Amino acid sequence: MSKQLKDRTEVKVRFGEVDSMGIVWHGNYVKYIEEGRESFGKRYGISYLDIYANKVMAPVVNMNIDFKKQVQYGDILIVETEFINNPAAKIIFRFKIFRKSDNELVATAESTQVFIDLKREMLLYPPAFVLDWKKKVGLTG
Repeated sequence: MSKQLKDRTEVKVRFGEVDSMGIVWHGNYVKYIEEGRESFGKRYGISYLDIYANKVMAPVVNMNIDFKKQVQYGDILIVETEFINNPAAKIIFRFKIFRKSDNELVATAESTQVFIDLKREMLLYPPAFVLDWKKKVGLTG
């Protein structure tokens, strides 16, 4: 079995994130997922600033979210972010979002990012710094 890189971070649901029914508006889950990605990047040394420092960018090209349970204002969420290792020139993350108070799974998601250069042209192969990073964190030999 290959090594798994995971991170967990907490996010508090704010009043402005709920709809007229008093539950989190679905679009705000993208923000929670972004919090997870940022936390993962800081922990493992592959943040957006690290990527940009290597003269590439990594825009999101696909995101899928499955909503399981409702969350409300004041709930604290735990966003678990897992890096899905693959040989392509892309970054795939899988997310699980839990309500902290009862550890209930409230949503799952997956996002895909590709690498583009500063001219906004897509890279066909993983940048060298990503290959070096994978070796450093033990994803490759």
